[in-house]
Amino acid sequence: MAQLQDNIDKLQTYLARFRDTGVLNRIAGEDAEAASEETFDNHSPVDEALICKVAKSGAGDIDVAAQAAKAAFPAWRDVSGAERKKILHRIADAIVERAEEIAFCECYDTGQALRFMSKAALRGAENFRFFGDLAPGARDGKQLPSQTLMNVTTRVPIGPVGVITPWNTPFMLSTWKIAPALAAGCTVVHKPAEFSPITARILMEIAEEAGLPPGVWNLVNGYGEEAGKALTEHADIKAIAFVGESKTGSMIMKQGADTLKRTHFELGGKNPVVVFEDADLDRALDAAIFMIYSLNGERCTSSSRLLIQASVADEFLARLAERVKRIRVGHPLDPTTEIGPLIHKVHFEKVRSYFDTAREEGATIAVGGTEREGDGWYVEPTLFTNANNDMRIAREEIFGPVLTAITFDDEDEALAIANDTSYGLTGYVWTNDLTRAMRFTDKLEAGMIWVNSENVRHLPTPFGGVKASGIGRDGGDWSFEFYMEQKHIGFATGHHKIPQLGA
Repeated sequence: MAQLQDNIDKLQTYLARFRDTGVLNRIAGEDAEAASEETFDNHSPVDEALICKVAKSGAGDIDVAAQAAKAAFPAWRDVSGAERKKILHRIADAIVERAEEIAFCECYDTGQALRFMSKAALRGAENFRFFGDLAPGARDGKQLPSQTLMNVTTRVPIGPVGVITPWNTPFMLSTWKIAPALAAGCTVVHKPAEFSPITARILMEIAEEAGLPPGVWNLVNGYGEEAGKALTEHADIKAIAFVGESKTGSMIMKQGADTLKRTHFELGGKNPVVVFEDADLDRALDAAIFMIYSLNGERCTSSSRLLIQASVADEFLARLAERVKRIRVGHPLDPTTEIGPLIHKVHFEKVRSYFDTAREEGATIAVGGTEREGDGWYVEPTLFTNANNDMRIAREEIFGPVLTAITFDDEDEALAIANDTSYGLTGYVWTNDLTRAMRFTDKLEAGMIWVNSENVRHLPTPFGGVKASGIGRDGGDWSFEFYMEQKHIGFATGHHKIPQLGA
């Protein structure tokens, strides 16, 4: 309790300036209120206390930011990769220096537990270092000789881009999108989620203090239907990188169609964790619990469907239920907390509605299925059993600490259930049979699959989904493929025959 109070006291120090000034836009290196002078209130999910007021921007504010990004683009494009690397590394160093501030603010702004958010800033710093190291070679191409030409390829940054980030782990996901854009030579207009604006502002400040030129990175706050829509429709924004719901991704694609805007979507998931009878069941249990109940279950890669082989299901589910009952729910700044409050009342009501859905559909609520009394938007970690894949609780993305367990008899049935979803982001497979793992992963419809492991990110690897889970890939060179255009140049190596017309 003493540690919690100490953390709360530190938090108040970090938030004091936001209570005084609110969260303003940052355009071309200058603070700016929304042109309308309108604001909206940002409340903490912990206790519904007002954190600060936030600029409520519209199309006019987006236009000013897009113009700033457009004006800054030629100079930033022409900065050497080596110099961009230095700046991105300085950003990373400053993130590490302010890691506690970032973590505390993110916990209170989003409800995420400190035990996870304490590492979010460090992961964000690593994103900047990783892509900073790649910046000097971002434009490297290939030499492709033919009989008559020396063909070479190169890449050039696409131009000003829009980045729209979500509220679940906003700081880390902002770095994951913005770092490669800057490394590639693009300029950025960033619209963070309205539910979690604090750490986006801190990150913006860090970047400029590290030497990023004004206008290279612009921050505009507001609602998706106003500021977000204006950003996706703006003619000077050449691409949109978006993380969020699949329905919103579809809307963004439509909004960007008139300007032929390139889009990159990391969207929803209803990801299976498939546990076969020959698996290391202790490790599979740990991984299944971690991947759905960490981060409040508010993660796109969560293993929200447990597919467990019937021959080991009873014992596995009994052990699972006992573990879920012991998960600690509490204030996110308490170091012992494992699950904090959900982000907002709207999302809380959505997650809570699935408790009634489970009952109506005939599933068993083995653990949880209730809200927690008191302040804030807390639900108990929940386990549904006796479910089947036709139920809404198995088909729809709940995006909370809620796991739906389904049994299967054999490999074919497991594969059919796993693939019977509109989503395809991740899959987790637990088996000690190597040939089964190879067969199963080959046919599993997911962009990312881990065998005998939880989600362990390796930055050079591609990150993204199939079906309704997204378009495109992040990570390593795949990020540059999105933020850059390929260019081919052919040099004649001799006097090859040129057809003559009208000679």
